[in-house]
Amino acid sequence: MRVPLSWLREYVDLPATETGRDVQAKLVGVGLEVETVEQLGADLKGPLVVGQVLTIEELEGFKKPIRFCTVDVGQANGTGEPQEIVCGARNFQVGDKVVVVLPGAELPGGFAIAARKTYGKTSHGMICSTDELGMGDDGTHGIIVLPPEHEAGTDAIELLELVDEVLDIAVTPDRGYCLSMRGIARETAIAYGLPLRDPALLDVPAPNANGFPVKVSDPIGCDRFTARTVTGLSPEARSPIWLQRRLQKAGMRPISLAVDVANYVMLELGQPLHTYDRSLVQGAIGVRRAQQGEEITTLDGVKRTLDAEDLVIVDDNGPIGLAGVMGGANTEIADHEADAGTTDVVIEAAHFDAITIARTARRHKLSSEASKRYERGVDPQATSAAAQRVADLLVLLAGGTADEGVTEVIAPGAPRTITIPADHPDKVAGVAYGRETVVRRLQEVGCDVYGQDELVVTVPSWRPDMTDPNDLAEEVIRLEGYENLPSTLPKPPAGRGLTDRQRLHRRVGRALAGAGYVEALNYPFIGQAVLDQLGLEQDDPRRVTVDLVNPLSDEEPSLRTTLLPGLLGALRRNDGRGSHDLALFETGLVFRPTGNEHKAVRLPVDRRPTDEEIAELTTALPRQPRRVAVVLAGAREQAGWWGKGTPATWADAIEAARAVAAEAGVELTVRADQHEPWHPGRCAALYVGEQLVGHAGELHPRVVKAMHLPERTCAMEIELDLVEQASTGAVQAPRISTFPVATQDVALVVDRTVPAAEVEKVLREGAGELLESLRLFDVYENAEQLGDGKKSLAYALRFRAADRTLTVDEASAARDAAVALAAERTGAVLRGA
Repeated sequence: MRVPLSWLREYVDLPATETGRDVQAKLVGVGLEVETVEQLGADLKGPLVVGQVLTIEELEGFKKPIRFCTVDVGQANGTGEPQEIVCGARNFQVGDKVVVVLPGAELPGGFAIAARKTYGKTSHGMICSTDELGMGDDGTHGIIVLPPEHEAGTDAIELLELVDEVLDIAVTPDRGYCLSMRGIARETAIAYGLPLRDPALLDVPAPNANGFPVKVSDPIGCDRFTARTVTGLSPEARSPIWLQRRLQKAGMRPISLAVDVANYVMLELGQPLHTYDRSLVQGAIGVRRAQQGEEITTLDGVKRTLDAEDLVIVDDNGPIGLAGVMGGANTEIADHEADAGTTDVVIEAAHFDAITIARTARRHKLSSEASKRYERGVDPQATSAAAQRVADLLVLLAGGTADEGVTEVIAPGAPRTITIPADHPDKVAGVAYGRETVVRRLQEVGCDVYGQDELVVTVPSWRPDMTDPNDLAEEVIRLEGYENLPSTLPKPPAGRGLTDRQRLHRRVGRALAGAGYVEALNYPFIGQAVLDQLGLEQDDPRRVTVDLVNPLSDEEPSLRTTLLPGLLGALRRNDGRGSHDLALFETGLVFRPTGNEHKAVRLPVDRRPTDEEIAELTTALPRQPRRVAVVLAGAREQAGWWGKGTPATWADAIEAARAVAAEAGVELTVRADQHEPWHPGRCAALYVGEQLVGHAGELHPRVVKAMHLPERTCAMEIELDLVEQASTGAVQAPRISTFPVATQDVALVVDRTVPAAEVEKVLREGAGELLESLRLFDVYENAEQLGDGKKSLAYALRFRAADRTLTVDEASAARDAAVALAAERTGAVLRGA
């Protein structure tokens, strides 16, 4: 809402020294958001005067029409002689009054005016348009032609009100009354503690049977309709300069007198209005719901097909307006330039249902100044005053006569009352305002207040947003000043901090980051197409998704059941932008429906939900386990002078899973498996005990091709919640022994089908408590030396005792025990034996 300060002063007697910045500070103090204060004419310097065109000479021989004019500017040029000016515009003629800027002046934007030679003539100044003076759009985009009553030489800066300050206020949806000068003036008066001259306080004649006939068939959609008629308007009457300038400063374009007056009153009182050409209205005006498929051509020239929920204004021939949004072209007011201008008008001032208007505007993608106000709430009691104000202005400016007939159709209704304890604002704000302050502040916003300890508050008709005690408390608090509320930091009870789950989550992130992975945060949305690219079977549980009612993208309408699609998409994008050596990770929730979900209950907002209500809501949700996933491609270690580097392989993906498990203090068991989207020969199932917690390995070549990924892309995904459940608590730091380590290497020949992890497990069990660590450092296959279907696994075993130095015999005995158990369990044979 753009608010000219000069207009605002008509309703509130602000101090003469008060600037727009001062008013901005006051309005911000009462809770309004004033975005900017625009200084109109701040860089404009005269002389800028009214001139009368005396002669026009057409200059020929140029690419565009050029005119050499002499203009009478009175004594403004110091000589009284006609001013010679070259001009290219053609929307004026001899005898017209125009705006002339003389040499020595400066226009907005720092454009200095001086006499200069152009098109073979010397131009002593310039004839101005609205754009050059920064006045806004007047619809002509040409020279300003003034009414003939203004004398040549008159100061045009004052005449056109070019110097002013305009406050641009961002009005929130709950404060629709501030989309009017009346509403802003009320807030300004409260902020300054000054009286308000309410422009809606007019003498309005009582409704009678002589008014224009109106029939409202839908009292829910339209609970009030006022109609007035003004006849005998002069078709030649134009909007006066002051009216045009106020519309321009408020951001609207002057059109014609009848339309401009309706727009002016809408800005003044906040009540949208519409004027119909009475000669084009057939029969009575009606308000009803549209018939499905009915059509109307609106004022913007677009033919629109109506919905049965749309509210329309009709006459005997059908729709003549889209109620609360835009009028119809078939009853449009003809302007003064038409062959037969409008002389008789019907004024409509109505109150429509906010939700109906909002839905209609969105349905037809047609937002207007009227719909913007109706959506936020309009004062239903202002219709008769607004219609009277329009009638008065039309009579004053166009010489018409207001008919005695007044039509008002009003649906039964009563003012809204709210009962509130007098100390309720005190409890909400934590400040002792006292009853007198509460009553005074509520009365300032227009409420009628009765009672002592329990206040009965009648809400003003222009505040539909005030519906409960908290709304009233908010009014008191904002007017007393949000800045006066005490600021107190909460004091959390001692001994609380992050939960074990949160600590594990952070440790896992730090561990993966330390291992060279970069965290990627992706949207939790997927589509069936990406699941097809992953090669999932039709009965795979990951294909059972939670679908969104209003997804951001039709291609991704579901919540993710795995972290891999988002990570692989991020890897593909980075690879396409030249980053080929990638290691990414993500931790987050996935959504796995169980089939037992039901419709969620609506929780109350006026109190804390009970534990039973929260539990009921929880049962309506799908299972949401937290997972961690990594993806790798390119080089794991860069090549350089130190060596060739190392490519990322399935082993790196498994090692990432081990790092995650280590942060939880659990041991991970790796077994060969086949699971989409991994390569069947390079896929590992990850177990904690006998619980499957995830998979890791190299992706299937078909998946790599379908998703346009780098070759040999690897991935790992593990369910962090299951890993946490297997944890025995806080991870114990290892003890550092002061005694030396004893190292023994063994090479065991086993069948190729025996997993190395199984051999490792048996060796650990057989070596006993003296074993500190075990590491597989070589895998060797050679049919000539080992035999068909055999492989050699070489392990490094480190033994250490906590209380002594081990002897060679003790270390060898532990090693032999481990080898013996491996031979018994896996058929392993000591290589070279």
